[in-house]
This record gives sequence, C-alpha cells and structure tokens, in this order.
Amino acid sequence: MRKFLILACLTAPAAPALAGTWAAPEGCEAFLTVQSKQCRVSHYYRCAADQPGDQWRVDLDQEGPFFYSKIDAEGQWLESYDPVKQVLDPNPADAASMSELLAEGMDTWSFSLSKEDGAGSRAEGYDRLTGQNVTIDGIALKQTEVDFTEYDLSGNALRRSRGNEYIHPEWRLFFAGPGETDLGDGQWLPIDGSPMQFVFPGEEGFLSGQPMFDCDALTAELPVWRVSHEP
Repeated sequence: MRKFLILACLTAPAAPALAGTWAAPEGCEAFLTVQSKQCRVSHYYRCAADQPGDQWRVDLDQEGPFFYSKIDAEGQWLESYDPVKQVLDPNPADAASMSELLAEGMDTWSFSLSKEDGAGSRAEGYDRLTGQNVTIDGIALKQTEVDFTEYDLSGNALRRSRGNEYIHPEWRLFFAGPGETDLGDGQWLPIDGSPMQFVFPGEEGFLSGQPMFDCDALTAELPVWRVSHEP
C-alpha cells in the first residue's frame, strides 16, 4: 500500500521503461543510479519545471519505491514523500549549506518541517568534514561526520542519528554512511546505507528496479533513511 500512495503523490506519466527498470516522471531526466547497503537502490533525477540546481532522489527496496526527496543546490532538503508529503518551512533559522561545509569544514543547521497530515517538527544538527577522502566504485568522495536530532513541537526528541556520510562536491550530493540511530526509545541501532556501486546512463544496471546488496529478510526490516538533511 505504501508504494501506491507514494506514486499517487507523483502521478506525472513516466516515460516507457525496460522491464525491471524505474522510469523518471515526464519532464524529468535521470542521471545517476546508486546501489547501496541495506537493500536500497536510488535513482537521481532533475526536472525541467524545478529551480536550477534542484535534484530529486527516489529510493527503492525489493517491493518498489518507498521514499522520494528533493534538495536544492546547497544540498538543503526541500520536500519528501514517504508516503506523506513533508516540506521545509519558509525562513529556516539556520539553512543547510554545502558551500559553507566545503569552505569552513563545518555546517550547522536548524529548520522546521510540516507534514501534509498537519504534524510538525524541528530538526537541528551539523555536518563536519573529517578530512578523510574515500573512493567507492571509482568515485572520489569526502567523508563527513553528522549529528542530527528531530524534535516534535513540544521539544521532545523524536529521533537522533550520528555517524558518517559522504559528499560529492561537484554533484552537490550527500550519500549515507555508517552510523547509529535512536528512534525515540533510547536504543541506538546500527545503520549503514553506504553506496556500493555508481551506475551512469548507458551502463548496465542504470535505473534498475531492484537493489543488490544486503537483501536478506533481516536487513530489509532495518530503517533506511538519510540521516542528515532528510528527516
């Protein structure tokens, strides 16, 4: 049911796709597929109707799409569907900025969020460059440290995550990494959604509809979500 609800939110007709592949919505063009740990494959795409620098990502598990998100040129999260639509409220107290992270080595951020069902929350955290560079599947990435907490409107912590992520400065993209998350019950759970394979247009596996890594029954039940800019 969750897949159909998400797709109903994004009902623009998609271009024809080969069997077993995902297709970008009409007016959009996919440019990258990433196969990650924790049984997830993600497709990145840009849409002509959006602002310059805006990018979308869709995450798929073995059952299909379960999460859509949109960021701007600063890597700032703008909206997501999981399947309820959640958006960034106007005038954040401290907007996320990849430019600041790259220039100063650290970027703090604080912003509020609103859901289509009326729920609201506040997110605070930081990204910090560790100084470590890593290469995954031939792609050079910078490692970051991230610490993030989301609060309800009464100030109660809903969840917290901490660990490492990776960024590609030219692509203006963050990628998940190893860490741990507390979903509000005080218990820290290990998470690691690190990228394993980068696939580009024309290469085998581009827009694949099925994840490749860690797809056993136990791993498929672990929470999978971006820990810094996408609550």
